Amino acid sequence: MKNNSSATSTGSGNGHNSHVLTFAKVLDGRKQPIRGLWIRGHRYYAQLTIENPVNGLKKVKRVPLVDKDANPVATIAQAIAEMARLKVQRADKNLPTLRRTPRLSEYLKTYLDFIQAGQGTKKAGSIAKDKSSLANWIEHIGQLRLDQIKPAHINSFITKRLKAGLKARTCNLDVISLRCCLKQARQDGWIQRLPMEGLKPLKTSTPRRPFFSTTDIERIGQAALECGEDGSPVTKNGQQFADYLRLLAYSGARRNEALRLRWTDVDFDRDQLHIGSDGDTKNSETRTVDFNAKLKTHLQSMHKRSRKVSKWLFPSPQRGERDVPVKTFKQSLDLVRTHAKMPSFHFHDCRHHFVSMAVMSGVDFMTIASWAGHRDGGVLIGKVYGHLANEHKKAMAEKLNFEPVTVEKSAKK
Repeated sequence: MKNNSSATSTGSGNGHNSHVLTFAKVLDGRKQPIRGLWIRGHRYYAQLTIENPVNGLKKVKRVPLVDKDANPVATIAQAIAEMARLKVQRADKNLPTLRRTPRLSEYLKTYLDFIQAGQGTKKAGSIAKDKSSLANWIEHIGQLRLDQIKPAHINSFITKRLKAGLKARTCNLDVISLRCCLKQARQDGWIQRLPMEGLKPLKTSTPRRPFFSTTDIERIGQAALECGEDGSPVTKNGQQFADYLRLLAYSGARRNEALRLRWTDVDFDRDQLHIGSDGDTKNSETRTVDFNAKLKTHLQSMHKRSRKVSKWLFPSPQRGERDVPVKTFKQSLDLVRTHAKMPSFHFHDCRHHFVSMAVMSGVDFMTIASWAGHRDGGVLIGKVYGHLANEHKKAMAEKLNFEPVTVEKSAKK
């Protein structure tokens, strides 16, 4: 069987000939052209009508035929088989990207522009973390084109990071950052599949967060109102800091969510606190925390002392003529926990306290998840705090009494 390939020679004008390879039809054993199959030099091509996944436009293209290992096919039989496979993939809308994909380092610029423009759902802090993580990927495989990234490259990156002393959780977060980037590339039509599909995250062991009781919360809150050894206040904004700490512990609010609370978010008529009315929460959603006795009493006390001088629950002491909230209580926390000799205490421990107390009070996980701002319906609450519910049930079981109870009859009138 002879291939019908040809080449044309054109004069270069300087006495030399240059040979330019051209496409030619491939012939079968009866010297008949095989429909859609072409050859140029020693490479076989399939002529296909392909739809652009981005704009939907169709275009006829000659696609180089390669085997499963991405090597050029060597025979006509292989070429026919690969062309048939491409047609099946096209019919199933599972056709691989047949145009040259950008390198990871090139596409990353497009991806970052996309999320920084606010078209994604990521917040500024998450974007900054992604940029840092993706910079490590660029150093490792930035030269590869998007469709060339394989599971082996992911695994070699993880191995490299682990050898450098990074924790398993950090490596998992690195993979998540790359996955988000490649998901966008898939949506843009550059790739069909993600290279990390089927790869399991590394096993991690998160140390159990210490539980701080109500007494502990009150102790560190009281420490903010005391004076140090030199007689000066531990912190200049002691009352405000103590109010902030108790609000976190009684509502389960995240630290930054609480800083942005306005008095309009407090509904004393319905006994509810609305968190995230500005949409600036972790999930970009507003949630409602129903008053418990501690939260209601605390907010009433704060409101009485506020004298309505600011719309914020925690106005900045340095706001001047502008009405702006406090940016952070971090410096106050460092001073107060040193004075209270509680160096391991963090703001998130207040949120942990709230959820723990709700679990031990027998509140169902779905309700707690709603208050805490979890969108999983209580799955995470069950995983992290389920042991507290079990311990509480055991304590209640011990109180169960099956002995006869003597009931004194009331005296007759």
